[in-house]
Amino acid sequence: MLEVKGLIQRINDIDKILSARKSLGNLSNYNSGEKVHQKQLAFHKCKKKNRWVFGGNRSGKTECGAVEVVYMARGIHPYRKKKDGVFGCVVSLSHQVQRDVEQAKILHYLNPSWIVDVSMLSGKKESMEYGVIDQIRIRNVFGGISVIGFKSCDQGREKFQGSSLDFVWFDEEPPKDIYDECRMRLLDKKGEMFGTMTPLKGLTYIYNEIYLNESGSKEVWCEFMEWADNPFLDQAEVESVSSSLPEDELESRRYGRFKSGTGLVYPEFDENFHVIDPISLPKDWQDTLSIDPGLNNPLSAHWYSVDYDGNIYVVAEHYQAGKDVFYHAERIKEISRKLGWKTDGKGRISALIDSAANQKTLAGVKSVSELFYDCGILVNPNVNKDLFSGIERVKRYFNKKKGLPKIFIFKCCVNLIRELKGYFWGSGDNPVKKDDHSLDELRYYVMTKPSLEMKPTAKTVIQKDKERLIRKIVNEKKRR
Repeated sequence: MLEVKGLIQRINDIDKILSARKSLGNLSNYNSGEKVHQKQLAFHKCKKKNRWVFGGNRSGKTECGAVEVVYMARGIHPYRKKKDGVFGCVVSLSHQVQRDVEQAKILHYLNPSWIVDVSMLSGKKESMEYGVIDQIRIRNVFGGISVIGFKSCDQGREKFQGSSLDFVWFDEEPPKDIYDECRMRLLDKKGEMFGTMTPLKGLTYIYNEIYLNESGSKEVWCEFMEWADNPFLDQAEVESVSSSLPEDELESRRYGRFKSGTGLVYPEFDENFHVIDPISLPKDWQDTLSIDPGLNNPLSAHWYSVDYDGNIYVVAEHYQAGKDVFYHAERIKEISRKLGWKTDGKGRISALIDSAANQKTLAGVKSVSELFYDCGILVNPNVNKDLFSGIERVKRYFNKKKGLPKIFIFKCCVNLIRELKGYFWGSGDNPVKKDDHSLDELRYYVMTKPSLEMKPTAKTVIQKDKERLIRKIVNEKKRR
């Protein structure tokens, strides 16, 4: 009898699940089944308030933006706090693009039974898919009514004034004034902004504010999608189209990458590969600090460790402008204490520093190097500052070729990561001299390391065991 009741209960549970899936309509097929778009899932799981997907054409970026809108309006978001009755805005480049792309995607995922009313800018609500929608009012699962409004960038900034919003979705990059206006509309409701775009305009404000995150906002997040990330694309077709596109166009249209007319100095740097979560490293891997001094400009300092295979780990960062040597020295010693960083017999810390720190100014009788020395930082100004050989060696360490030593940067080193992503060649075969303080001292440090043609020294059994343990931890961190 109990077995029969248990069987009946399981059948009822299955019926409820099937009924719930049926009520979701096309949403039930999104990222379910054998094929799962992992980058789309990462976007939906992200808890940041300003999150963006930079993707190639047909990478699946617009799809996840439309589903995010429906999730939030319907009150059924699987990873975020659910609200009863929200007001959101979908921003398109033009009304025609709205009708053909964003509006069509949203209607695809909206079950018709959820729709309460539709107001139109053009066309009839009975055939709304062929017209231009102003607003859609839908039932929220908590009993309220949510509103999805549509705006186009060609209407101008004034049309975006007035409304308080819970969320804004930009599909493709809006003009800066519209982006700023929408941020103001989110303020009183602590709303969220998300965008999906193919970066075809070069290094715009979105590149600076989102990709480089120049303000250091903790609410900014971005992800790149390319054709290979979309499991629903035919791979043979992907390769066929890829082979027909020029290299510079392929960067944006397939990989969703930003591009400039000059190119990155370090295109070998891959944030998904070279940036890792902080982990505890053996103390005997600790090597030294490297400092690029600055008073009005930022002073940049990083702590470097090296394993027995020559892999470099950038484990900590100090980066600040407008402070004197005494402040920087105290901050460096504070971070070193937290790291348990090695010192000499008198508690002093060793560091490389730009040789310009040896110069004395009219304002003082001591050089920057001497001032650091007085503060317990033993700086070594004998660094190799050759720009081109330094860049070449750093590029080799960022090369992902199997068997070569590499550089791994802890996520806490945000300014070094930002500078690597925004370091471009300028005129005359020289990099643009801007935001390169971390990169200068990285170069000084790497120039003290082997040029990669040298064979590594033999390791002891204990060293090999330590190496395996650390590699295991690093790999587990990456899988998470």
